[in-house]
Amino acid sequence: MTNDEILDLYSDYLISSFGQTTATGLSALLGGQISHDRIRRFLAGPTQTSVDLWQRVTPYIRAIQRDDGVLILDDSISEKPYTDENDIICWHYDHSLDRMVKGINFLTALYHCQESSLPVGVTIIAKTEQYSDKKDGKQKRRSPIEKNTYYRDMIQQAVNRHYRK
Repeated sequence: MTNDEILDLYSDYLISSFGQTTATGLSALLGGQISHDRIRRFLAGPTQTSVDLWQRVTPYIRAIQRDDGVLILDDSISEKPYTDENDIICWHYDHSLDRMVKGINFLTALYHCQESSLPVGVTIIAKTEQYSDKKDGKQKRRSPIEKNTYYRDMIQQAVNRHYRK
């Protein structure tokens, strides 16, 4: 089984599961056809980037691409209230809830055309800098790159790829 096939299976497993998901759980669901060690090695492999995503979705984008297509940008937080804090899982302001939440903050770019939406870019916000808040003196985290910079980069990449056939 190829890594692309494992990716498809694992993605479907994550989407369809209602509870905890594990490599062992997927292996058991598949009747042991793929060992949990092979799934773990796949997950521990090289980090996937927006370039990898673009290579995967390009044929689908080209099939639906039209002049009236739009690029949709989104800022989302996947809450992880019980996970230990680190550079990725940390506190972010959630505008929809009007409060801080602990989780993973990610930005996505979707190409929407002909009633279809496909992801063309993703960025995970890593708050790698720690600082002391001037108001309350508490230690906090921030990203060294502003979200607007990430957004501008995502737009520029999408425009460049659009014209590169």
